[in-house]
Amino acid sequence: MKKNIDKYFNGIFCVSLLTAAFSCFASLTVVGDLGGESTRPLFEAINSGEESHLSDVSSLPGPPSSLSISDMLPVNTPEMTPGKVTSRPLQLLGLPPVFVIGDDDISRAWLRQRGAELKGMGATGMVVNVTTESALNTLRGLLPGTEMVPVRGGDLAQRLKLTHYPVLITADGLAQ
Repeated sequence: MKKNIDKYFNGIFCVSLLTAAFSCFASLTVVGDLGGESTRPLFEAINSGEESHLSDVSSLPGPPSSLSISDMLPVNTPEMTPGKVTSRPLQLLGLPPVFVIGDDDISRAWLRQRGAELKGMGATGMVVNVTTESALNTLRGLLPGTEMVPVRGGDLAQRLKLTHYPVLITADGLAQ
């Protein structure tokens, strides 16, 4: 009986060892590679656990010369929806003002209400939910001369624990 148990465990051990050995040679299959660059370096100062300064932004890679706005659309950020944002302080030393909006009535009304303030501080807009170039251009038309770019905001939402927009993010805090 003991011999049978030893053989059984030896067999299981050998099969486990062979499985582990062959799995080392398995190759990865790329399901989709849409290119682009991660936005992670732009948000490293947020929730980093230490006081940090923005690195030299000139070291970040620029966009490819053939990229157009329509190549970046649609943008959908399921982590964020239009709604009420509670103001709170932040310590994001060196972060330039950024506002987060979507293609919706609440964001359009917010842009009309706070447009002069956003322009005055030179804020850049992140449009986290927009489907067409026409819709993006309509938003840009509400605040001419202000940079607004379509960008997925999931990483930012996670780091700042945001679930809603529109919101203004400055080095000192969040405000709606």
